[in-house]
Amino acid sequence: MIPEIDIGPVELQTFGIALALSLVSCGLLAARRLRELGKPGDWAYEMVLAAGIGGVVGAKLDWIIQNPGQAFDGSLIDIVIGPGLVFFGGLLGGALAVAAWAYRRGFLGWSLLDLGGVGVALGYALGRIGCQLSGDGDYGVPSDLPWAMAYPNGTLPTTDLVHPTPIYETLAMGLVTVVLWNLRDRFAPGVLFGLYLVIAGLERFLIEFIRRNDAVLAGLTIAQLISVAMVVAGSALIAWRVRKARLATA
Repeated sequence: MIPEIDIGPVELQTFGIALALSLVSCGLLAARRLRELGKPGDWAYEMVLAAGIGGVVGAKLDWIIQNPGQAFDGSLIDIVIGPGLVFFGGLLGGALAVAAWAYRRGFLGWSLLDLGGVGVALGYALGRIGCQLSGDGDYGVPSDLPWAMAYPNGTLPTTDLVHPTPIYETLAMGLVTVVLWNLRDRFAPGVLFGLYLVIAGLERFLIEFIRRNDAVLAGLTIAQLISVAMVVAGSALIAWRVRKARLATA
């Protein structure tokens, strides 16, 4: 684990570096796709800026809601810059911010959602690298597998050998990104986003079984309940968009 990197008097958090890398990478991917769609490539950086701000705010608010005791145990500055980001809150916050931007630009539609699905998958994969390097508590339950590892120097340390779930998720969502990107022109608009919801939902649902989160309903964690909703919504969206495309060509 490398929670921070010191460059002279400057201390850089590795999670922040990974977050910046994910935003830049998503911007490059979005710029290429926008040009393919006949839109200005520069829009990508406006979109990523909106997603980044909305995502961080949403992720922080979600963490505060789920951990009020920890959140308000320090100063306001500690709440803002301290650890604690939740992916699903970030997804909602980023989506709302991008929707507001897209409405202003007249770009609300299925093409935006399809692009968003690929972008979120890429950002998630790269963001988990930051979780691994910082040891921020996203690791899994104890394990005796050969690749299990401890996080003694993490921001939320443990000396137990545990599943390195951030590595699992980086590999899984990296593969999902490659698959979705190569399918971007194969289906009717909206189907790609539906595929993202289904695959990402399944991935998170399964990984939760070896993470440390507590069950809240029917033996499932909050993340698993949201994942089930993602799979159902994605499946319904795929069925609807495929059916509509077939009727249009009949």
